Amino acid sequence: MSSVADTRGRTAAPDLGTFERYLTLWVALCILAGIVLGRWVPRPFQALGRMTVAEVNIPVAVLIWLMIVPMLLKVDFGALHRVAEQWRGIGVTIGINWLIKPFSMAVLGWLFIGWLFRPWLPADQIDSYIAGLIILAAAPCTAMVFVWSNLTDGDPNFTLTQVALNDTIMVFAFAPIVALLLGLSSITVPWTTLFLSVVLYIVVPVIAAQLWRRSLLVRGEAALGQTLRALQPISLMALLATLVLLFGFQGEQIIRQPLIIALLAVPIIIQVYLNAGIAYAINRALGVPHNVACPSALIGASNFFELAVAAAIALFGFQSGAALATVVGVLVEVPVMLSVVRIVLRTRGWYERAWSA
Repeated sequence: MSSVADTRGRTAAPDLGTFERYLTLWVALCILAGIVLGRWVPRPFQALGRMTVAEVNIPVAVLIWLMIVPMLLKVDFGALHRVAEQWRGIGVTIGINWLIKPFSMAVLGWLFIGWLFRPWLPADQIDSYIAGLIILAAAPCTAMVFVWSNLTDGDPNFTLTQVALNDTIMVFAFAPIVALLLGLSSITVPWTTLFLSVVLYIVVPVIAAQLWRRSLLVRGEAALGQTLRALQPISLMALLATLVLLFGFQGEQIIRQPLIIALLAVPIIIQVYLNAGIAYAINRALGVPHNVACPSALIGASNFFELAVAAAIALFGFQSGAALATVVGVLVEVPVMLSVVRIVLRTRGWYERAWSA
């Protein structure tokens, strides 16, 4: 059966410009710049870090808007009903996010933090570190998946639909799953953070992007295409600025306890590749188009770090190992997810050979 996604899936992969081709280098330089500036010029970062509402950092939120607008401009609400044709991709996303991801992180946390790395970690924080990792894994990505999907030429209608569906499930499933895996009788869900993040990262930018899209289409498809091309470098610059901010916020902590941060990063990185790989392989086996498989796999690998950080702080305190573990998730998220983006782009030919013949 033919669909919009099928047609898009068989188009040639987008050409990368010079800036995009060296994105890995720019990412590395921005991480280094963030750590150095956060260590040696901490006051500007401290001031920006205090600009938060319900644990949502407003400067980072603005940068995320700049990153996700290009993807949201591509969303055609008139074609959203056809997303149901991609029920396999939606099923894979839901299965990875809610049946595999939190439980696999619990296993990885116990294996690496509770056993293999135990001699190098503070004994009184082991359980707290594992709890933070579980909280991180139980919160699927809300905003940044738009960025990853855009970089892989993912189907924008499918991306928006699966994000909205995941957020709906998260309202009901986040607390019970975390409570089950942590062995707690009840979990305090930071509802303000959850609600504000959904409004900031989905409702407001979707409405704004659709109003902008309609005004551009009045002048024709060419006007929309020209605007999208102009926004692409701005979106990537916002991504790099976000990296500088995130690593700048934590520059002092990275310098002070690099070993603990490196050890906590190991299960997070493994889980990203594990979940993305499982989702990507299942989508391929089911014959899901590549531009649907990419966002399906990427949302299963990335995390809703604002909610995770807020939940960890609410449950265990600001200075807890759980809070630190979720912060490490924030630091790892962007560079590792960019490597996943590169992998799915480079394996597109291999992926499509399974179902195009």
